[in-house]
Amino acid sequence: MSDKALTESQVAEIRKEFDFFDSDNNGMIDLGEFIELLTVLSPKTKVKSVQEAFDLIDENADGHIDFTEFLAWWQQGWWEY
Repeated sequence: MSDKALTESQVAEIRKEFDFFDSDNNGMIDLGEFIELLTVLSPKTKVKSVQEAFDLIDENADGHIDFTEFLAWWQQGWWEY
């Protein structure tokens, strides 16, 4: 994604991805769910990289990735992980 503002449709599509991986439907992605997400999106990702990526994305360090953090990560380029 570019630096341009996202359309409602684009945000809705990203929300679908978020909701799919939020398997317990609590509105947040925990480390286990993030591992599943990266297993699907980037199967060659190493375990150490997963924890480092999770910690970077979890900007408020609460142990979960909320949708705002997920959206920022998605826009920055999740495929780099």
